Amino acid sequence: MLLQEEILIMNRLRIRRAATALAAAVVLPLALAACSGPDSGKDTNAASTPASDEAAQADKAPATDAMAPGTPFGPACAGVPKEGAGSFDGMAKDPVATAASNNPALSTLVAAVKRAGLVDTLNKAEGITVFAPTNDAFAKIPKGDLDKVLADKKTLTDILTYHVVGRNLTPEQLQNGSFETLQKGIVTTSGSGRAYKVNDTAKVVCGNVSTSNATVYIVDTVLMPG
Repeated sequence: MLLQEEILIMNRLRIRRAATALAAAVVLPLALAACSGPDSGKDTNAASTPASDEAAQADKAPATDAMAPGTPFGPACAGVPKEGAGSFDGMAKDPVATAASNNPALSTLVAAVKRAGLVDTLNKAEGITVFAPTNDAFAKIPKGDLDKVLADKKTLTDILTYHVVGRNLTPEQLQNGSFETLQKGIVTTSGSGRAYKVNDTAKVVCGNVSTSNATVYIVDTVLMPG
């Protein structure tokens, strides 16, 4: 009888141990799953979140097109030589008439300035702005009319000095401006950013070009005094 009771007790112990092992087998995977859940993921990545946020914000930041002071702009600037006296760096070292003579696109203007005897006047002036017509701008004028102008020194001088303002003008000042020229006439300017017009007819094709004594805005049309 005693032996049977001992066997019964031992069987009960075996059953309890089996139940405990089974419970542990079920609970352990659940616990591991909980440790790898969403909350734990947030904790693990917490240290890297600020850096990743900053990188994301930098990627989303809008690109700026701010123009640095003294930076030339406009489609015709691409045709300016990269090196030598006719480059932007080279022109910045010379007075304006000399600088223009080193730019092939301004050869007609330079010839006109020489005919009018204005080389020294322009080179010795201080802090001026020149609206410089390109060769193509002069080509818009019928050849007969252009020849007459080139042959008439007074008319030629009036036209050329109408392209010169007696102070340096920044692009911002051209946005809605009205300026007296050396010819005593008035030029008006309008525009913004990198697009400007003079007298509503001439477009600035390469602007904000520095010489040693002037700021140059190359234009695609010859300006005519009123």
